[in-house]
Order: sequence, then structure tokens, then C-alpha cells
Amino acid sequence: MGFSTDVNLSRYSLAAHSATCQLSTTVGVRTAASPPLGPKDTPNIADIATLAPMKAAVYSVTGPPDVFSYEEVPDPTAGRGELLVAVEAVSIEGGDTLNRAGGEITRAPHIVGYQCAGTVVGLGEGVESFSLGDRVVTVGVDGSHAELRVAGEAFAWKVPDGLATEEAACVPVAFGTAHDCLFEFGRLQAGETALVHAGAGGVGIGAIQMAKAAGARVLSTASSAERLERLAAYGLDDGINYAEVDFVDAVRSLTGGRGADVIVDSVGGRTLEQSLRALAYRGRCVTVGDAGRHPSERVDISGLRPNNQTLSGYFLGAELFMAPRAHAMIAGLLDDVAHGSLRVVIDRRFPLAEAAAAHAYIESRQAFGRVVLVP
Repeated sequence: MGFSTDVNLSRYSLAAHSATCQLSTTVGVRTAASPPLGPKDTPNIADIATLAPMKAAVYSVTGPPDVFSYEEVPDPTAGRGELLVAVEAVSIEGGDTLNRAGGEITRAPHIVGYQCAGTVVGLGEGVESFSLGDRVVTVGVDGSHAELRVAGEAFAWKVPDGLATEEAACVPVAFGTAHDCLFEFGRLQAGETALVHAGAGGVGIGAIQMAKAAGARVLSTASSAERLERLAAYGLDDGINYAEVDFVDAVRSLTGGRGADVIVDSVGGRTLEQSLRALAYRGRCVTVGDAGRHPSERVDISGLRPNNQTLSGYFLGAELFMAPRAHAMIAGLLDDVAHGSLRVVIDRRFPLAEAAAAHAYIESRQAFGRVVLVP
């Protein structure tokens, strides 16, 4: 998909201007005292003229999906090392629903959301890797459920040619998490057995594809036979309907009593407790979330030591903060999706104004793959 200069930029007045336009470096302010622009001083699109404040899905108190309202809010501005992005697609992540339900509100009204993709319309000082008009996907602590989003340069990736923007919006968090859980922390090898919980979710579908491509046998849990049948197209070898059978018993049965070498657990709670009982000798369980409905006050790890097993926690954000490795890994995954060796599955799309309905749909556990908001 090529970039069109008028994609999603209707909020901006692109009045004719030349290299002699005089703009202040202060965002949104024109001044006759500013020097003429040189050939490398392309003005930020967002600096030229904004027709109206942006709209966003916001809330001032946490709770069920109906805490959302759709309102005009002040536009964000890009600081040093940051990009201003006109959002074209928002991938709703599990953490977004959890934060809306009971997370911290850093400001009111609050704009939730980790991940979105769109077009660069503004550049803060010091940005070197991006230009105006670049298609990008970004991650951040919050702010994705909006028409505009600011993101740090280190938390943004160019969308490869041939990759749809809405597909790119679904890659970094889910696929990056799946890759690191399997390989960086799970150390999965060809010939081993991987168990992926919540296989029909974003992390699950990514992990199933990656584990299969690495030569592993892939097991996964889901809540229905229909979901498990659909996952076969993405590399699933054996499905476990946790609504009907004990998944620990099923894993032991499928592996001749041995257990799984690597378990990717995005559910947490009682499921995590049981996952430890499904590990093989020297097995590795990576816990990556608490999406389940059955919390646990205590996880008994006493059985790990005699079986030389490991339990690791994983948070993608920490990896992105601490070193460049994870950023490069995600860039590679974007290329893999662009080339077709990995597939993004989008279940449904909702207008941004219907964020409440989108969150409610996710929490109904009907989705297979990602749910996307479109501003």
C-alpha cells in the first residue's frame, strides 16, 4: 500500500506556502520574526493550521466500557525526540481494557491505549529517523484512542511498503510479546512442544505461527472447538478446549506424560498455577498478563526446583526502554508480516466514536484476532 499525502489529514489546512514561509519553531505559532525556511526546514503539517481540536475516546473514572465518551480535547504536541501522528488505526490491546476497567488515570479526561498507526504530521526537535508523511506504528503508555498521538522516536517503526496501516497497527505489542516469550525468554527450540494459552487472541495467534515456523509442536487452549479449528490454519497442531477438559491433563496426555517445554501464559491467576503443573522437565513458563477471570492470591512455585523448571515474567515495555534489541526485533516482525510469512488477523473494526462498543465486544470474548478502532 503506497502512501497518499491526503490520507487522514483532513483536519489540517494545507494552505499554499513556499520555502520563504516564516514559521516559529514553537508549535502552532506563526511570527513575522522567524527567519525564512531553508530547504531542509520543512514545516510541520500540524504547525500550519489546525481546523479544530482533535477528538478522542476519553474517560474520567475507570469502570465498564460505558465510562467512555467521545469528546474534543486539546491536541498533543511533539516534544524533543517525539513524533506527532495522525492516527488511522488503533489496535485495542488487552492492557487497554484492563486500564479502562481499573488502571491509573494520569490526567482527566484520560486517553487510554498502547498502540496505533498512522501518518507523521509533526516532528519534535532532534528526530532523525522519521520524516513528515512517513507511515508509522507507535506504542506508548497511553494516548492511542485519539485522532492524534505523540510517541517517542524509540517507540515508533516505519510501516514497510506493501503492509496495510491497520495491519501494522496490530504488530508491535502482540507479535513482539509472542516472539520474546517464545525465543528470548522461553528459548524454544525445534522439536520442542509449546503451549500457547488464549490462542485466539493477538499474542496467541502470533505465537502459534512463530512456534510452528520454528519447528515446534504447537498446543493451544481456547474456549470452543470452533476457535481451535480456525487456529489450525495458523499452525496449531493440537487444540485444547478448556471449557470442556482440564488443560493440564490434556497436555500430559498429548505429550505422553512429558509436558510442554515452553508455555506462554497471558491469562494468569489460576491458569498460571496450573501451567506450572503442565511443564516438562526443564520447562519454561513465561507469564505475560492477567487477562483471566479467576485471580489467584498465591502461585506455588515449590515444584519448579526439583524439576529444574523456570517461571519468567515478561513486559515488552521494559525491553524497549532498556536496549535497542527489542526495537530491531519488532522491525523484523513488521517485515515478516509485509512479506506474508506472518499473518495479522483482524476480527472487527469500529469507529473511534464507538470505543465503548469495541471494548465491550472484546470483553464478551467473541473476538478472534484483533479489534481495531478507526478515527
